Amino acid sequence: MDQATKMKPWQTEGEEKREAVREMFAGIAPTYDLANSIMSAKGHLRWRRMAVCLINLQPGESVLDLCCGTGDFLIAARELTGPTGQLIGLDFCQPMLDVAAKKVDSAIQLTLGDATELPFADRQFDAITVGWGLRNVPDLAAALAESARVLKPGGRFITVDMAQPSGPLGPISRWMYHVTVPLLGRILGQADAYAYLPKSTEKFVSREELKSVMESAGFKDVQMKSLYFGNICMHWGVKA
Repeated sequence: MDQATKMKPWQTEGEEKREAVREMFAGIAPTYDLANSIMSAKGHLRWRRMAVCLINLQPGESVLDLCCGTGDFLIAARELTGPTGQLIGLDFCQPMLDVAAKKVDSAIQLTLGDATELPFADRQFDAITVGWGLRNVPDLAAALAESARVLKPGGRFITVDMAQPSGPLGPISRWMYHVTVPLLGRILGQADAYAYLPKSTEKFVSREELKSVMESAGFKDVQMKSLYFGNICMHWGVKA
């Protein structure tokens, strides 16, 4: 067994991270939706609907859901783009796409691919959504640069992801998060996968750093909004 195999997903970087995280998500795909609903008290569905409203999706627009997982952002986007909207979901884990295929309508295209090397033309999309995905990519700057490349001028980008809570309740919130999420993982028989969530959040860039990386990638008017006692943060902006 090589060193990369022995390492936990949160201990890896670069190509090793890509492969370790892909394998991890393949293992949790069947229970992913259940775990999301338990951990967020079904808030993740509400936050996705909030996100597509914040970027003002319109009927008929083209939308890429990056790191689409099991497709919940695509369902929220379809509510606003309507049947004429051109929606594509991309993920690097086929078992997650297999779950998505059972949930989204047949007109939505699901594509196996990498967020850091998007298989799409320049200026193709009106908007990009990302739900709990940027934290998992091996190269954040590359993923954001690729997102800017495939967006039309003035195209909108929004990401929803984990964040470090701050303020007086921050330490309590962090403690509960680090206890309850791994406990859920053990109950579901996926201890390492759900230990990854708080550990990868600790290693992820801060709110301010993510805003800066987005701006460096070519986004302007970048805004952010914290949710769920500071454990969740949305960032959105417009392609310059």
